[in-house]
Amino acid sequence: MKIDIFNHIFPKTFYDKMMKVAPKFKDMGKRVREVPVLVDLEARFRVMDQFEDYAQVICLASPPLEVLAGPELSPELAKVANDGMADYVAKYPERFPGFIASMPMNNPDAALEEMDRAIKDLKAVGVQFFSNVKGAPLDLPELKPLFEKMAGYDLPIWIHPARGANFPDYLTEDKSKYEIWWTFGWPYDTSVMMARLVFGGYFDEFPNLKIITHHMGGMVPYFEGRVGPGWDQLGARTSDEDLSVILKHLKKPHLEYFKMFLADTALFGSLSGTICGLDFFGVDNVLFASDSPFDPEKGPGYIRETIRIIEELPISDEERKKIFEGNARRLLKL
Repeated sequence: MKIDIFNHIFPKTFYDKMMKVAPKFKDMGKRVREVPVLVDLEARFRVMDQFEDYAQVICLASPPLEVLAGPELSPELAKVANDGMADYVAKYPERFPGFIASMPMNNPDAALEEMDRAIKDLKAVGVQFFSNVKGAPLDLPELKPLFEKMAGYDLPIWIHPARGANFPDYLTEDKSKYEIWWTFGWPYDTSVMMARLVFGGYFDEFPNLKIITHHMGGMVPYFEGRVGPGWDQLGARTSDEDLSVILKHLKKPHLEYFKMFLADTALFGSLSGTICGLDFFGVDNVLFASDSPFDPEKGPGYIRETIRIIEELPISDEERKKIFEGNARRLLKL
């Protein structure tokens, strides 16, 4: 069995609501409106049927709810989305063994309520946060109860990167060029989020915390030397505050916390990136994901390429089974 753990979908009820709230949302809004498989279940099933013993864990796609609507409306969007995905799981359990609930992150109190409803009543297998909340960091004090609650549920938080063209490449400019905000900005934003949680002591405070990082942990595996030995010198490059105390407050070496994150294989067909990430996180912390349905119009497709890469990895059959389904069954309690 192959359980693809990070796949995007728009339940029809949610899509209709989104189009009323933000019909002309640009950039990622434009992108998702041009992918029919996000909404058309029959088209999605035709794609899925190309692969034997294949199932998808589903969640919303970008844009985040908090950029589509203000705090007064985002909770309603979250409820519509979560109800719709729960309905799909109930109707098609063989295709969709679980769903990841969406949270109205610009309304933390409502997010806490929706988290309980989605997990207790709708049986969500976890929740999705984006790597920032409309530009604000995830380690804000008002968001910490969300991490605490998920640690208590012993279910994963999926982190999807979020960054738009309004985040410029240079301080002297107003917007990012050439979709750099997506190609390099998303892995960077993921990595920044990981560092903020590590140095903020989240894994010490919530030892049971489980966080799945999209796209194999962003930049972190490739920059292991800078993240590990490089950050051993934390504070040496800063003049206006003493950052050396941060490492002393952590219960173990900081690099070990980065390896506590989980990571998925959604790397758009990169064998070398998959090998690098697997070496960093380890077989028990890597899960199969293809980022469906954002395949290019031409070519073999991300699902097929990701499966091919995992099947070609120089690992044992037992380890391969962990990546394809074992880790998902254990972490998501399937």
